[in-house]
Parts: sequence; C-alpha cells; structure tokens
Amino acid sequence: MSKALVIGSGLAGLVAALRLDEAGHDVTVLTMGMGGLQLSQGTVDILGYSPERVANPIAALGDVDESHPYRKLGEQTVRESVTWLKTLLGEDYLVGDIEANVVLPSVVGALRPTALYQPQMAAGVLKADTDYTIVGIKQYKDFYPELIAGNLARQELPGGGKVTARAAWIDFEVRSGEADASALTLARALDRDEMIGKFAWALSKVPGEGPIGVPAILGYRRLDVAKEVSRRLGREVFEIPGLPPSIPGMRLNEALRRILLDRRIRLIQGAQAIGFTTSGGKIASVRTHAAGRDVDYAADVIVYAAGGFESGALEMTSYGEIRETLFDLPLVLPEGSPVHGDYWGDPQPLFLVGVTTDDAMRPVGTDGKPVYDNLTVAGSLLAGSTRWEEKSGEGIAIASAWVAARTVSEV
Repeated sequence: MSKALVIGSGLAGLVAALRLDEAGHDVTVLTMGMGGLQLSQGTVDILGYSPERVANPIAALGDVDESHPYRKLGEQTVRESVTWLKTLLGEDYLVGDIEANVVLPSVVGALRPTALYQPQMAAGVLKADTDYTIVGIKQYKDFYPELIAGNLARQELPGGGKVTARAAWIDFEVRSGEADASALTLARALDRDEMIGKFAWALSKVPGEGPIGVPAILGYRRLDVAKEVSRRLGREVFEIPGLPPSIPGMRLNEALRRILLDRRIRLIQGAQAIGFTTSGGKIASVRTHAAGRDVDYAADVIVYAAGGFESGALEMTSYGEIRETLFDLPLVLPEGSPVHGDYWGDPQPLFLVGVTTDDAMRPVGTDGKPVYDNLTVAGSLLAGSTRWEEKSGEGIAIASAWVAARTVSEV
C-alpha cells in the first residue's frame, strides 16, 4: 500500500483524501487549520457567470477562457466528480441539479446562482410572483432584513418576473441577557426541541403567508430543523448564509471530516508544511512544524491543496514579488504590476496568479514538463480563474482534486 500525503483540508484536500483512500492508498492529511470550507456558503457553485449569468453550468464549461482550469478538467470530469460528492453526502446535505443553476438570495439581497445547495435553503430558491418575508433576529447583529428584502424586490429574476419581499424582526433569546449572539450559538440552540418550539412561536407572529427567510442558523448538528419549524408553522422557512464563520459551510466541513475519520484516514492538525526532500525527480518527504518540533512525513505521492493567497500558500512581498511558499513551484504571473489603483476598473492581474499544470494537475515549468513526477495540485492554487466572481470555486476544487488523486494513483 503506497503512502499518500494531502496538504490542506479545504474542500479540495478533503475530496482528494477520500478519493486516494478509495484508490487503496494509506492517506495522511497535513493541515495547519480547519480549512476554508467552514467559511463558505455551504453550496456547490460550479459556474454562475461566464461572464453573464449561467443557466446550465455544465453546458457552459466550454465557454471559459483557454487558461481556465475547467478547460483542462473537462465537462465529464466535473460532472462525475460533483455527482460523486453529492451521492457521498446524500440529500441530507446537498440537493439540486448540476445541470441547472437556481437563484438564491444573498445576505445583501443579491441574486446568487448555484447548482447544489443545502435542504435548509431549498424554500429560498427564488420564484416569480412569490411573497417572501425576510426576518431578522434582534439578538443577532449580522443580518439586515430591510436591506435583503429591498434589494430582492427591485430585481428581475433570470427567467423573468419579480418577487414580493418584506422585512420583519423577532426576539429569540437563547441565553439570558445575551444581546449579541453568534450564528453558532443560535444554531446550537436550535439543535434542541424546546428551542425549535420557541423559534417557531416567535416566527408565527410574522406577517405574510409565503416562505420566511432567516439567518443561516437552522441547526448545527441537527439537520431537520428547517423542516420541523416549517411543519409547526404551516409555512416554509429557509436560511440565508451570511458572514463567516458559516453554519452551512461548517455542516459540510464536519460531514466530510466525519467520513475521513470513519475511514481511519489520518488527519494531522496544526501541522505547518515548511520544507521537503527529493529523490530521483520525486518528492520523498514533507517536513512539518508542529508543537515546537519538526516532523518529516515520507510519501510516495502528494496532492497539494493548501489554498492560495488566503492561506499563505501564495504570497506577495512589498516589492510585488510573488511566489509559492512550500515547493517554490513556477507560477503564472502578470506582465507589469500585479495590482493597479483603479478599484472600479479592470480586474486586478493578481487575481489570475497561480500554479499552471498539465491536464493531469501536475505543476509544470516553462518547458511544459512536470516539476515533480509524484506531485499534483488542486483547488485555489490553480491559475486562471476568479472563483469568487464567476462562482466556480467548489466546482474547481472538487474536479481538480478528483483528477489530482487519480493522477498520483497511477504513478
């Protein structure tokens, strides 16, 4: 059984680890923190804009630029990998159709396209001529129903038509005297039956008959809270993801980590990758620093999914020099300055910086040859996409991890 290392525990890292395990590898995941998934919206965005809003994300993959990761990954890989993840997690965690984007309300009332979403969000799929009530909680400060409702009511839906939306507020105190509760505090409270009843009673006073949108607090570990509150009200309730940390993102993160642990995949927390050794054109080991000491992990194959600038895997100095911080991999770099001063002008060149790979997700140099025979890259490290703008982050992470794990399994 070969030894496989995965560096990073975001969505790409977790998917890579599970796929390597299914291929028969002895897998170890090295991670400095909890990964970025718990900061996400808890949806699977494949492609929302290209550059206009996309109706069928799979069909639109061929329209992206030649340098985009999807051009290397291909439609079939995206289809197979995202379908695999949806099946793995089941409909308790993800519903929807990878061939059809829906539109959900964002925390500022924008129309946000996505392919797969959590059941707790399902009643919030926006439909024309529907009356929505957006409800804030007085003890929760990061959700503004007037802003959301006002913006929703002003916009035309992709298929035509508009919605009606109003704002309302409720009291929902879960700890005596607490005036500024966190999303996690509220979600944990709603894991309990008595708090579900209290929440439903408070919502029963909200005007209107259509779906009710609330902050993303509808249960942390308990997955039937939205359904139970809706049953008690006789009115659909849905959650709108807000500022991180995100309860929907945390649900997905915990679900995938639970599967890792059930499969006895080693997950080494607090392990900062700081160096490596090579042998015969391959990486032989990765050195980590944790708890005041250095530890070397030998590996036959490695999937590098440590994120981009946000995690420190990519960095830019004050002189505008950009580098990949662990393996010093070649990067796609812009000509001239990576940033410009026109905030509302063209996209910053920095946004497209990243590692360039072959079709097998192996990082390559200027000669087009793999830098290391047993190293692949997945997720935010890849060059060529503005994931937050085109709403493609999860699709790229899943599909690239799928290919990266398959490639090193064939080494």
